[in-house]
Amino acid sequence: MPDDRRPDDGSPDDGSPDDGSPDDPDDAPVLYERRGPVAYVTMNRPRYRNAQNSAMTYALDDAFYRAAEDPEVRVVVLAGAGEHFSAGHDIGTPGRDAHLPFERRAGLWWDHTGRPGAESRFARESEVYLGMCRRWRDLPKPVIASVHGACVAGGLMLAWGVCDLIVASEDAFFADPVVRMGIPGVEYFAHPWAMPPRIAKEFLYTGDRMPARRAYEVGMVNRVVEAAELGAETERLALRIAGMPAFGLALTKRAVNQAEDLQGLHTGMDSVFGLHHLAHAHNAETAADSLGGVNMAALKEANT
Repeated sequence: MPDDRRPDDGSPDDGSPDDGSPDDPDDAPVLYERRGPVAYVTMNRPRYRNAQNSAMTYALDDAFYRAAEDPEVRVVVLAGAGEHFSAGHDIGTPGRDAHLPFERRAGLWWDHTGRPGAESRFARESEVYLGMCRRWRDLPKPVIASVHGACVAGGLMLAWGVCDLIVASEDAFFADPVVRMGIPGVEYFAHPWAMPPRIAKEFLYTGDRMPARRAYEVGMVNRVVEAAELGAETERLALRIAGMPAFGLALTKRAVNQAEDLQGLHTGMDSVFGLHHLAHAHNAETAADSLGGVNMAALKEANT
C-alpha cells in the first residue's frame, strides 16, 4: 500500500469517529505471551481494527524473532485484539507513521525518508511489506493465524505470508479491495497460491468479502469454528502440533515452502510487486495521489 497518505487522511479503520488523537503510548502495538510450548503474538491496535503501521510491523518482527529464538516455543499463534484480526495497512489513522524512518531488517534497500516519489514507496514497501512477510515466512516453527472479523488487504499478507495454517471464526471475512485503487492486489501477492486462480481473479476483480465458510471451501482456511470456540480450537491445534519433533516441523515447513517457490511463488511475487508500483506511479501522475484518490471511507462504503 502507498506511503504518501498523511496521517489525517481517510478515517480510522474500525469505522469509529477520528478524534485526531494518536495511539496511547502506554499500549504496546503487539502483545507477546508464552503459554507452555505456544507463543501468542497479538496485534494490539483494536481501536483501528489492528491497522498495521510501521511501529506494529517492527514490533511483530521483534515478537517473531523472540519466538524463533526461544527453545521452549514450538508453535506460534498470531491473533488480533478486539473485534477484528486486521483491516490491513494503516492508510488513515492518527498513528500512521509511513513518513518516519525505522531500522531496516528485511533487506538492504536504503531509508525511504527524504527520497522522491516512486523511489520512496518502492524502498519502504520492499522492506516493510514484501520483505518483512518473506522474512517471517522463513520462521522455522509452525505459525497459526487465529482470524476473526476482518482480514483485509495487509491482513491477508499476515495470514498468507506468515502463517502456515488458518483457523477462522464464523464471523471472519477476507478481502483485497485495492483493485478499486487501480492496484493489482497487495504487495505479498500470494493469491493464486492461496486459492485457485479463477477464484483469485473473482476475489480481486470484485473486491467482495469472502466469508470464512467460502474461504474454507476453496482451501484458503484450514478450520472454521463458532466465534466462541476460536481461541480454544486454535490452542488445541497448536498443542497437537507442538507434540511433534521441533526439527522435523522446521524441515517440513521448509520443504513445503520450497515446493511453493518451485511452483513460482517467489518469482511471481517479484513480478507482481513491480506491477503494484507501476500502478502507484500511474495513479500519482493521473489522479489525486498514488491511491487514485481512494481512502478507507470509500472502501468501506463500497463493501456495505
